[in-house]
Amino acid sequence: MNVRCFTVGQFQVNAWLIEDVVSHATVLIDTGEDDQLATHLEQLNPPPALDAILLTHAHFDHAGGLVPLQRLFPAAVTVLPALERPMFDVLPRQGAMFGMPRFSRPCGRIDREVHEGDRVDINGLQAEFVSTPGHTPGQGCWRIGSHLFVGDTLFAGSVGRTDFPMSDHAQAQRSLSRLLELPGDLIVHPGHGPDTTLAAELATNPYLAHVRRAKGIPEPSDVYGASGRWG
Repeated sequence: MNVRCFTVGQFQVNAWLIEDVVSHATVLIDTGEDDQLATHLEQLNPPPALDAILLTHAHFDHAGGLVPLQRLFPAAVTVLPALERPMFDVLPRQGAMFGMPRFSRPCGRIDREVHEGDRVDINGLQAEFVSTPGHTPGQGCWRIGSHLFVGDTLFAGSVGRTDFPMSDHAQAQRSLSRLLELPGDLIVHPGHGPDTTLAAELATNPYLAHVRRAKGIPEPSDVYGASGRWG
């Protein structure tokens, strides 16, 4: 399986193009904020035959580029976390909600909604949805083989912010605890910043102290030399 990262937009969002060499399925995770990602994909030689667009959540920097991508790839199935519908539906005024009206975007089309544990079969490629609400009402992750695409749930050395409209800090803490029950060797592809693994974050991420306490894992001595929070 080939995984390519496209970092796009003012907020430097990571969008992920997955091309499975066995099933030949091609999947995109998140869209960026505008038509920049669609332009990048159109210029690839050859351009991908996109089968599906999987959204981790519906903040405008992750879902605002949906309409130009659907225009370019009209046959691609778009999948949204079901609990994220309230955030998705306010995309046309979401920029104004965050004090940046120029980032309000049209919604685009949703073909399927998913809940915790749902699997999406994309021409033989299996994508499992892991619900991790908190950053947004329906924020979630996509597990594909040994790869975990986490949106703004978790970053290398940080976690998603919970001081936004519709965020819930306590819920995010619970989601992170559940996420860290998954195998530690999963490769984590965040919505911003570099890749990491669940094991590396459990060992050193300063925002996961509550998980380490629950597991009886001692705090590393330099854990508070942390990066800032994304998303």
